[in-house]
Amino acid sequence: MAISGEGKVAIVTGASSGIGYATALALADAGFQLAVGARRQDKLEGLVQAIEQSTGARPFAAALDVTDVSSVESFIEGVLQHYQTVHVLVNNAGKALGIDNIDENADETDWELMLDTNVLGLLRMTKRLVPHLVASGAGHIINIGSIAGHEAYAGGGVYCASKFAVRAITGALRQELLGKPIRITSIDPGMVETEFSVVRYHGDNDKAAQVYEGVRPLTAEDVADCILFAATRKAHVNIDEMIVKTIDQADAKRVARKS
Repeated sequence: MAISGEGKVAIVTGASSGIGYATALALADAGFQLAVGARRQDKLEGLVQAIEQSTGARPFAAALDVTDVSSVESFIEGVLQHYQTVHVLVNNAGKALGIDNIDENADETDWELMLDTNVLGLLRMTKRLVPHLVASGAGHIINIGSIAGHEAYAGGGVYCASKFAVRAITGALRQELLGKPIRITSIDPGMVETEFSVVRYHGDNDKAAQVYEGVRPLTAEDVADCILFAATRKAHVNIDEMIVKTIDQADAKRVARKS
């Protein structure tokens, strides 16, 4: 039997759109009290209004740039002042940038931003919240990984490296926190139609649209369902890892497209 989110506080990073947005809504509807953060505060306000309309409760919302230590610390301080505790951390903030091969033409700025966001950003949030999650007596860290953390592909070497790192960090946390009242989960989706490809192609909507042509991709809500499932199991049940793909995708490169 699933447990309710009633009375529990959940943080979702990168919550202004896509998987983060859908996850925040799903957790709020399940009874969790939400703390949401993202760089784009204008879009974050839309999420706040959606949660308030759906549940009647206004979530804590503030600017959060996981690549900026002061932003991370300010956000966490605000959450703790508002709720006094945290039970769930969904490390969702992340991005893919470019499809460069690893050669002399690659854009190192893209590399640095991916690693800073996907790896160091996740670590910054986790490091500062682990003590509070343990102290809650029912903590849970849910890291949003990717099938790119299971198989590398040409043009995605650095993005894949970042998601392999997320997988390694998740595994290490599972061992380091063994015996403490905290669960550790990685949700690893395949093709999901969000702003992901638009960001990857630096705003080129036509190229982004081609990624999903002839395919029925996952939606952000599909992934949010998986996150909610993991978060609402009994306290002793740990979903270590969940790989989720559309039926039209076998792996990072093999996709069934209809004309």
